[in-house]
Amino acid sequence: MNIMVLHGPNLNLLGRREPDIYGATTLDEVNTKLMEYGAQHRLSCRFLQSNHEGALIDALHDVVDWAQGVIINPGGYTHTSVALRDAIAAVAIPTIEVHISNVAAREPFRQHSLLAPVCVGTISGMGWQGYLLALHWFVLQ
Repeated sequence: MNIMVLHGPNLNLLGRREPDIYGATTLDEVNTKLMEYGAQHRLSCRFLQSNHEGALIDALHDVVDWAQGVIINPGGYTHTSVALRDAIAAVAIPTIEVHISNVAAREPFRQHSLLAPVCVGTISGMGWQGYLLALHWFVLQ
């Protein structure tokens, strides 16, 4: 099974950006842990981090014939991007939305996701391990 992991804006700063909210684990460490877990369970993972909405959309389009699953942490685009929502719906690849922090317990504007209705599920507040939980869901399929 092939899984595309998309990291949205500012996730390149994991480990340095607000560690009290996002933890001390870096994005490279997250990707390495996911790749190792995936390899143990016969999953092939590709990773992309971008601060640009169009690059995330292009990545979804590019894997439409390769991926059987997508894990996305859309960052701030969660609350603003109709275009990213439409791309997830258009490619029709089972997608799990992941957030490192518990967005439901944060500022009111973070509590609504435009993407959730087109995703198979959302994992929020489990730290970087939320990505691992999402990957495990694909193992169980």
